[in-house]
Amino acid sequence: LFIVSSKSGGTTEPNAMKDYFYARVSEAVGADKAGAHFVAVTDPGSSMEKVAKKQGFARIFHGDPTIGGRYSVLSPFGMVPAAAAGIDLKKFLDLALAMVRSCGADVPPAENPGVQLGLAMGCAGLAGRDKVTIVSSPAIADFGAWAEQLIAESTGKDGKGLIPIAGEPLGEPSVYGKDRLFIDLRTEGEADNAHDAKLAALEKAGHPVVRIVLKSPDHIGQEFFRFEIATAVAGAILGINPFNQPDVEAAKIKTRELTGAFEKSGKLPPETPAISTAQVDLYTDDANAAALRKAGADGDLGSWLTAHFARAKPGDYVALLAYIARDHDHIATLQQMRMAVRDQRHVATCAEFGPRFLHSTGQAYKGGPDSGVFLQITADDRDDLAVPGQSASFGIIKAAQARGDFDVLTERGRRALRVHLKGDLAAGLKMLDAAMTKALT
Repeated sequence: LFIVSSKSGGTTEPNAMKDYFYARVSEAVGADKAGAHFVAVTDPGSSMEKVAKKQGFARIFHGDPTIGGRYSVLSPFGMVPAAAAGIDLKKFLDLALAMVRSCGADVPPAENPGVQLGLAMGCAGLAGRDKVTIVSSPAIADFGAWAEQLIAESTGKDGKGLIPIAGEPLGEPSVYGKDRLFIDLRTEGEADNAHDAKLAALEKAGHPVVRIVLKSPDHIGQEFFRFEIATAVAGAILGINPFNQPDVEAAKIKTRELTGAFEKSGKLPPETPAISTAQVDLYTDDANAAALRKAGADGDLGSWLTAHFARAKPGDYVALLAYIARDHDHIATLQQMRMAVRDQRHVATCAEFGPRFLHSTGQAYKGGPDSGVFLQITADDRDDLAVPGQSASFGIIKAAQARGDFDVLTERGRRALRVHLKGDLAAGLKMLDAAMTKALT
């Protein structure tokens, strides 16, 4: 069963994936039977709905057009895959409804858990503690990966916003600046004395810590709703509209321009690296290049990394934006890199995989506060696959997305450097990790 999900129906990644797997299934069972293996989740009247009808999808589940994508986890966009995974939806939603009622408009703000969390987030942001650091226990470990889209895309605009920090292990108070709000989530019975000691040390050092305890993982729906209300409240406190995403489309436009050029010429437009070695090409715009050269960057990777990370000052954050496969080894490598940055520079860190993050934290990186220092990581593709009906392969689409994203970052005046690894990726990442470690010490 393939679940193809897109509110607008025009999102690049699910459409390309659908085209690929529909073709593969058609080869296996015949085009007349392929559609029975697919369901669509999309808003009424979308282009995806039209394709799903034409190709005979087994079911089409409609979303509510009035619900924004990042607020749609409790709608069919979240519930269809949950049902397919065997989750008891009646039980799940009944538990979630308890939080819905607790956050109702008739509940006074002092007693409203969504408003209270939103006040903490928004007021912390106004006080300079705009790095919302989400720490989740093993039973709900991926909650931060969901919440980061909600928070970043809702609040990161107009030069303001909260920057969600997910997946960053807790450290000693000495590695943190004064820009953090910690939110700790766990389920009842998940005791961790060492973790609790770290939280207590952070509180003693003056960092605000919010503690949320769920009765069980089945109650995660309550936190989905609480955080949605909280994010809307925080947006109001910050003075922005939490329901639009004006900077997400900019990178999509750039990507379409690049893939359009590929469709015409069979190649992406040429680009000139700032430096080129046997293992790596470095790219940035003229303004960043001039600033980095003035700070000592010359003909080797290490000097550029040293100059780049030196730009991270108190209150800033460093984001590693990797357009490589999101597998166990690569996650571990990026985590090692981010921890070196945090522990040496004492700034918040993000470790993201593209193009996924374009639909979540990418909005805040481009439209939020100018406090980010970005290192984009791209690489040669060892393997690539054609997308049926297109000249551009998956690799070309990904490369265009990376370049489009980077172009928008630099056009917005962000501090950004792109490292393109050549040849063997594992060797390239090992080399980059070593170069970063040296540059930070």
